[in-house]
Amino acid sequence: MAEKPQPVRVLYCAVCTLPPEYCEFGSDFGKCKPWLIQNVPDLYPDLLKEASEKDADKVADKLHSTGISSGASDAAATSASKQEEVKRLPGGKIKKKACLGILSWSQIKHILHFKERQEVVIEKVVRNKRKCITTVKGLELFGIKLSDASKKLGKKFATGASVVKGPTEKDQIDVQGDIAYDIVEFITDTWPDVPETAIFFIEDGRKVPAA
Repeated sequence: MAEKPQPVRVLYCAVCTLPPEYCEFGSDFGKCKPWLIQNVPDLYPDLLKEASEKDADKVADKLHSTGISSGASDAAATSASKQEEVKRLPGGKIKKKACLGILSWSQIKHILHFKERQEVVIEKVVRNKRKCITTVKGLELFGIKLSDASKKLGKKFATGASVVKGPTEKDQIDVQGDIAYDIVEFITDTWPDVPETAIFFIEDGRKVPAA
């Protein structure tokens, strides 16, 4: 006797009630973003980067304002040109301690452990119920010029390819047709700096490694 088929559980967005992979095509995508980040972060990795950048900007502004107010209150007691604190240790040795000032952007990113992960994300998207497009995101993180990559992809697969803005305003390459699994070998052969271990597919709303 054949086994009784089990029901398939389908996840729907709590905001627009569409499946998560279709939220970007809805009219309320901006409202869906917090729910998507919390429930399906692997489906829209650019949203996590966007959220991290906003958090980093808030910290930078806070540090900047703190540095200014601190400098103003200490101006009457210390010289404005004083850049370091001198501490005398036992035995007459002098230890210099750098004063905390306004941090650079790279220092802020280090504090927040915010480092953009180098990875290429490939996804097959069906639009208008029949038009299939393969999206490629993240090639620019490996120093690849997207306009050149788009031309090479179009020529290789004899199809249309263009650089467009993705749902999170990040540039991506849209290639006409379903070439998701054929494209991996082409990417690693054409751009050796992109390892296969850094390439991922989006399948059923989840990010899976290509390797």
